[in-house]
Amino acid sequence: MKIACYPGSFDPITNGHVDVCLRARKIFDQVIILIACNPNKINSGYFSDIEREMIVKEVFKDYDGILVKRCETLVVNKAKELKAQALIRGLRAVTDYEVENQLHAVNEFIDDSIDMVYLMAKKDQTFVSSSAVKELFSYDADIKSLVPPAVYKAMCLKRDGKKIVF
Repeated sequence: MKIACYPGSFDPITNGHVDVCLRARKIFDQVIILIACNPNKINSGYFSDIEREMIVKEVFKDYDGILVKRCETLVVNKAKELKAQALIRGLRAVTDYEVENQLHAVNEFIDDSIDMVYLMAKKDQTFVSSSAVKELFSYDADIKSLVPPAVYKAMCLKRDGKKIVF
């Protein structure tokens, strides 16, 4: 079985992330989305680790071969534990490549048996980032075309101080 892990903070997951995951699923038998729980980013995200996991699970609930797990360790170590052969990464622009190239070197240093697979963002998604989505939302811009419906619902509930429930 060909397994890939798709790591990220996904705070929040965007339609660009979803597109990359679904295209990766065409290549791999199973894609495991790893929700990165970065201890250096405690309370700095819009959603908690648990909320992000719940939202991403909701987004992919109807898709076969896509699992969602939290990752509280080095991604490459988690990938090895899950018997993944590759890590999936999305690229929007040259600046993403520079960051990903450095991450690749670090991951290869830790375990060179895990390959990196890069998928280019669709051109209509190249400007979309989780940070941009959060900023646009904070100014009441219409972000519905940038995120899955479950994300928009969760962002509205969170903004209104309500519990996120699906």
